[in-house]
Amino acid sequence: MNKPTLYTCLSPALLHLYDVRDCIVVVIDILRATSTISTALYNGAKEIIPVDSVEKCIRLGKEMACITAGERDGKIAEGLQYGNSSFEYPREFIQGKILVLTTTNGTKLLHMALAKGATEIITGSFLNFSAVCQHLVEMKRNVILACAGWKDKVNMEDTLFAGAVVSEVEQHFNINCDSSGIASNLYQLAKDDMYEFMKKNDASHYHRLTKFGLEKDIRHCLTLDLANVLPYYMNERLVV
Repeated sequence: MNKPTLYTCLSPALLHLYDVRDCIVVVIDILRATSTISTALYNGAKEIIPVDSVEKCIRLGKEMACITAGERDGKIAEGLQYGNSSFEYPREFIQGKILVLTTTNGTKLLHMALAKGATEIITGSFLNFSAVCQHLVEMKRNVILACAGWKDKVNMEDTLFAGAVVSEVEQHFNINCDSSGIASNLYQLAKDDMYEFMKKNDASHYHRLTKFGLEKDIRHCLTLDLANVLPYYMNERLVV
């Protein structure tokens, strides 16, 4: 039996090189959009509406009387109520509520994949690693691991997550893709302590968030299966 294919796209700027139409696209934005999405849904959020602009986020928040959240360059965007930290969405706050979210990289990439005709989009983070891998293996469909990076540049943490997924599911897929090999090899080097690996190798996002005093966020976002749900995009919303 023919195995499905798996490719890794290390930056949104490279997405045009991949045919996403008959694939499961896994949107990856570890620090911090897809980690926040997993956490909020795990903690009982009714749904998350990912939008690609602050203006749309504010407008929907008013129209629907729901929570607006998001960041630009790592800080809460002006006009929004909350930021992009998992710690802002405990169960007692988010349960049963709708969250409208916009982020610098992750929500933008999701809308790029939609514009290219993606028919199935899920979001991946270390916090929901097992749910993502299990879904990919069970569905037996072609996969694109799509890293959000940072403003179209490749970043370390999204690449590490893609590598973790490749390492976990590789026997179920045909993988003839240097990006997947690079990601997998990087993950093998880092897997014993990804936080220290990012610190030691001067990861740009490590510096950006540490500068804002967010070391706790970084450690949290690199932890396996703390919010092990599968965020699935349907009808312009992310739901479990």
